[in-house]
Amino acid sequence: MIWTIFNLWLLKEKIMKINKIINNSIAIAGLMLISTSAIAGNGDRIGSAGATELLINPWARGISIGSSGVASDIGLSSTYTNIAGLAFTPKTEIMFDRTNWLAGANINVNTAGLAQRISETTVFSVAITSLSYGEIDITTVNQPEGGIGTFKPRANSFNVGLAHEFSQSIYAGFNLKVISESIANIKGNGVGFDFGIRYVTGEQDNIRFGIALKNVGPTMAYSGDGLASLIQYSETGELASLEQRADAFELPSLLNVGAAYDFNFTETDKLTLSGSFSANSFSYDQLRIGADYGKEIGNAAFHLMAGFVYEKGIFGKTYVVDGRATALSGLTAGLSVDAIVGESRNNLGIQYAYQAVNLFSGIHTIGLAISLN
Repeated sequence: MIWTIFNLWLLKEKIMKINKIINNSIAIAGLMLISTSAIAGNGDRIGSAGATELLINPWARGISIGSSGVASDIGLSSTYTNIAGLAFTPKTEIMFDRTNWLAGANINVNTAGLAQRISETTVFSVAITSLSYGEIDITTVNQPEGGIGTFKPRANSFNVGLAHEFSQSIYAGFNLKVISESIANIKGNGVGFDFGIRYVTGEQDNIRFGIALKNVGPTMAYSGDGLASLIQYSETGELASLEQRADAFELPSLLNVGAAYDFNFTETDKLTLSGSFSANSFSYDQLRIGADYGKEIGNAAFHLMAGFVYEKGIFGKTYVVDGRATALSGLTAGLSVDAIVGESRNNLGIQYAYQAVNLFSGIHTIGLAISLN
């Protein structure tokens, strides 16, 4: 009799735990749907935002799964998709990534970052991303063919992130980004913010949900001598410099919501499936899916990754007739190899990611990472 009552009590506890997981999952999913409907993509506003380099994921690990890791990316890779994932940094992480954007266009994206755990529940990060367009000939009205020198346009962003573990299920993060864009004689500066939350549940913490609001901030505007022109007053014949005022523009704000599930085959053999939805304020919305299979063999860890990003018009061949708004074809893939070193199982790894495009020769990203436990 006592044994039967004990078994019934255990069954009741399991049912209550399952109901709690289901209710929490439904609540998170409902929040995602409400937020998604509140911020919808707007095709009519495509091209009206500035600082669109903020929409380029600089990290090879995240690119490989189509930037779908809103609920699965950890460490520095999460600073692009969902800053809350920074809270999962083991101890110290250092990453260097370089992207050959639209291979053949002479555009490169260089990124370096450091994540450091400063307490048992808090992680701090800094990252710098620099986008260079190569050298461009200086032209004037009188010399449209150039031959008078060159200039180098640049776009930089400096990021400072902070993530905190509030409980074993709830994590949140905040990221501040300082934006700087310049050509020879015009520049613009701005500030943006990212906010993110992640919820973890499941018997093995293998069910995760995430939501992140990105690139929120005041408008930017350009200024400098490049906006000035020399004029002559007709009455006096005197010369004067007339500076035009550049109109302000908004940052490319967006909302990411996503989920991920881990299939833990063994302690060293795992498959992670991830999916996310990006609600863009200044372009078409995007649906992202990704898969990351990882396996440890001896003192090395291997990951094979793939993803796909869908948006309106992506299968069209033309930009005007089919409404295509991106050169990306949607397919992404990548791999990484990490050497496991020492008793602390520190990782030294290299990553490669590829994004398919319908112009040029694709987008290639290679990265180096050091993770100390």
